[in-house]
Amino acid sequence: MHELVHASASGINIIPSHIELSKVDALYGKGYNVVNRLNTGLQAEKFGDKESPLVIDCSPLLSVLSLNALFACNCLIVPMSADYLSIKGAMQIEKTLKALEQVLKRRVNRRYLLTRFDARRRMARDVLQMAEEKFGEEVCRTQISENVSLAESPVVNKTIFEYAPSSRGAQDYEALLVELLAEGFIE
Repeated sequence: MHELVHASASGINIIPSHIELSKVDALYGKGYNVVNRLNTGLQAEKFGDKESPLVIDCSPLLSVLSLNALFACNCLIVPMSADYLSIKGAMQIEKTLKALEQVLKRRVNRRYLLTRFDARRRMARDVLQMAEEKFGEEVCRTQISENVSLAESPVVNKTIFEYAPSSRGAQDYEALLVELLAEGFIE
């Protein structure tokens, strides 16, 4: 488990999405209690407690890894680009989350985050309106703007805060953090 977890400069532990995680389904996709393996491993190694928050970046596909993440998480952020197909995908995720509530015996606290948002585009504004109608207060007030620096930072293997700390992308993510902390969504 330790080899998957990377500590950020802010002290938050991160399991970043990467190509090697695609093997999880093939290696662990069957068997008893398969959806609790990640949670069990995190608990055994003391990851994800309040003193040491853990962020798990999953692909948008419903897979053994994403189900494990859902079973292990306290809260969930569903990013969706400001286009029609992304909101359709977010609606499918919402259906899955509702179906899992009986199994989890709880409702996973969640927020829907619009990314690649360009307020000049009518489609972006329409998607925001659809998201607010469908998900209500669970839609983040902060949107992450379309930004070149956000696209460039992974190329140089840096966070947006390391690569372009004064960019619009960094400002948007800082505003998102402030919003989520103010709401008590994260601590």
